[in-house]
This record gives sequence, structure tokens and C-alpha cells, in this order.
Amino acid sequence: MPGRTLPFRPDRPAVVELAAGVAVVRNDRPQLLLLHEPVEDRWCLPKGHVEPGETLEACALRELTEETGLARAELGKELGEAHYRFYDPSRDRSVVKTSVYFLALTPPDPVQLESTFDSSRWLDVDGARQLITRETERAIVQAVEPALREHRRTRPTMGHSL
Repeated sequence: MPGRTLPFRPDRPAVVELAAGVAVVRNDRPQLLLLHEPVEDRWCLPKGHVEPGETLEACALRELTEETGLARAELGKELGEAHYRFYDPSRDRSVVKTSVYFLALTPPDPVQLESTFDSSRWLDVDGARQLITRETERAIVQAVEPALREHRRTRPTMGHSL
């Protein structure tokens, strides 16, 4: 199926890709945003490829805005990295990908999805962890609650209830 990723093929040319993304949480309640990608029928966090000369932080915020329309997010600490490998038949390439994720807090603005997504959901961490299919992304979701606790301790005057 075009666009669908397949198991990694070590017999094909390989490329390394770097991406950045966010585990974005509403600043009025502890809910995490997931996006549904219909081509692979999977729920995921907002992320995308780092452009030449772009910082990981700038990429994470840019991708959040492009994929969700959320443009007023405050970037927090790095939550971790997700590593995975796959074969991309559209490019006839095996891909080794690293995605670096950050915590982001956003006002409860309306989500305006990019055309590659067909749905979004705000969920608590347990609900998000159940929907995420990649184990490496589940680890990022798991890191959200401790990061929020640390954020509250270090920035108590933010004016929100997280």
C-alpha cells in the first residue's frame, strides 16, 4: 500500500532521519493531545522532520503548529527519544529514525488538523498510553506526568492548574 511503512529491510539502501515533536498538554487540565494518522491507522504525537539549520526546539513547535494549528504553546523540557526502523516502499529505502520529544503546554485553543490526520483526541496519560501503538512513543507519554510535576515545582506562577 503506498505510504504505508513496512518492516525494516537491511538489503535496501538506508537513510537516517531526525525528527522532533511534542507531547502537548492543555494548560487548563492534564490532558494530552493525540493525532490519528489514517494511512497507517495509528494514534501518534505531533512530530516532523528537522529542516537543515533548524533546532530541535524550533522544529517541535513548528510541527505542532503545522499539524494542529496550536500556535501558542510553551515548550518545556525534553522528554526523551523514540528510535525505530522501517522500510519506506515509496522511496525504496530503509529508514533509521530518531524522534526527540519535548513537553509543551498550550491553552485550550481549537485543534485544526493538517490533512494527513483525520482525528484528534485530548486524553489523560493512561488513555493516551493505551491508544499509542509504538512502544517507544508510549515511553514518551509515560514521561509526561513526572515532567508536569517538575514543571509545576519550578514554575509555580504560570497561572494554570497543571
